Amino acid sequence: MIQSTYKYRFDRRTIYWTLVHLVVFVLLGVALYVLYEGGYLSAWFTSFVGALIALMALSIPRKIVVTDQTLEVRCLLDITEIRRDEIASVRRVDTRQMKWFVPIFGACGFFGYYGHFLDLRRLDRVRIYASKWNNLVEITDIYEDRLYVSCDEADRLVAELTPPGGNRVDEDDVEEEAADEEKTGQTTSER
Repeated sequence: MIQSTYKYRFDRRTIYWTLVHLVVFVLLGVALYVLYEGGYLSAWFTSFVGALIALMALSIPRKIVVTDQTLEVRCLLDITEIRRDEIASVRRVDTRQMKWFVPIFGACGFFGYYGHFLDLRRLDRVRIYASKWNNLVEITDIYEDRLYVSCDEADRLVAELTPPGGNRVDEDDVEEEAADEEKTGQTTSER
């Protein structure tokens, strides 16, 4: 059985946002402790933030493992698995398309970007497992569920996961390409 592994690596932006989150949590905890002198509210906040950090830390993606049969996104505690024969399309994604994504239940900068997000452009729920906000790959399965992952070798991942018959055509992608070509044509004619 052949197995490929793609590791997650944090970039500076992710490390910066992780530190900002931790500093904010500590400052809020200290402020509540000082304002309420160790009362019920500060104890509740400390317990809540501790549980939140533990939950988020256990959901941090570690690596992507591709076997002959499956694609696995392995987190510290969880494994998300997609059968390879259920993958309909795989493509690289530009970070500009990701600006419409809002977290529903997940992390946005705290040790990466992972969890369930809402795509405001399509009004659709997607899952993201990314350590940085670039080198993103969109994986769409036959049930129209979309999963976004990031890795340094995104082109190799796309080549390895592309279905044997090629990617299924997505109507939204065709419309985006036409709009991009129209914009490019307008800027070229304006020069």
